Amino acid sequence: MKESPFELTSPYVIITGGASGIGLSMVSLFNKHGAIVDVFDINKPSNELIEEKEIDKNTVHFHEIDITNQQQVKELVSVIAIQREIGMLINNAGIAHIGNAMNTSEKDFQKIFDVNVKGAYNCIQACLPFMIENGEGVILNMASVAATVGISDRFAYSMSKGAILSMTLSVAKDFIKNGIRCNCISPARVHTPFVDGFIEKHYPGQEREIFEKLSASQPIGRMGEPNEVAALAYYLCSKQASFITGSDYPIDGGFTRLNN
Repeated sequence: MKESPFELTSPYVIITGGASGIGLSMVSLFNKHGAIVDVFDINKPSNELIEEKEIDKNTVHFHEIDITNQQQVKELVSVIAIQREIGMLINNAGIAHIGNAMNTSEKDFQKIFDVNVKGAYNCIQACLPFMIENGEGVILNMASVAATVGISDRFAYSMSKGAILSMTLSVAKDFIKNGIRCNCISPARVHTPFVDGFIEKHYPGQEREIFEKLSASQPIGRMGEPNEVAALAYYLCSKQASFITGSDYPIDGGFTRLNN
């Protein structure tokens, strides 16, 4: 890989939800440019997937952890902090849900909140003391176009991503004097294994047709790719982005502003 024009703020990064999709692409990209990566996920990726992404097992550490459990998160972050600096945190873990305010069950609403919102809060709260002690740090959250644009049947999911956007602004404002930057990324639909699985489950026999329909919902005419989101994350975590904080970055093929 060619040398990047961007230099990471820290060689140490924690990435949640890094065992698949966008998160795994981030893990691969950051690691290829010299970062030591701690991955928080409920499951580890297969050895075949690790090899396919050319991930160095000596510098990428996969931790099977439930980020909704605050005690587990604090204990793991404290252990990592003994070994290396808590330099950057990327809150990428999240789950999706289909439903409106009428048919979303309380159980599903709570699950979305716990993973997408509380999980990010747990990781932010665990990492902040170490970043404050270091006098610098980068926190990058994964929001969504659903945080700012009405999307049908995405009530609970939109709620959670709206919370992520607001949390980003709050953290950026509260800790700017501590040398900590906080931003978020808002993707539209990105082609991940989750999307393929969703189509196969809900539209058997219509996979190609539905895929093309979902792709066309972005004005640019296709879905995003995980590596494109990873590249934006890499830049926002770099020294060259040191003047950026409290910002939301849509990466959406024109979905937010051109879809009318």
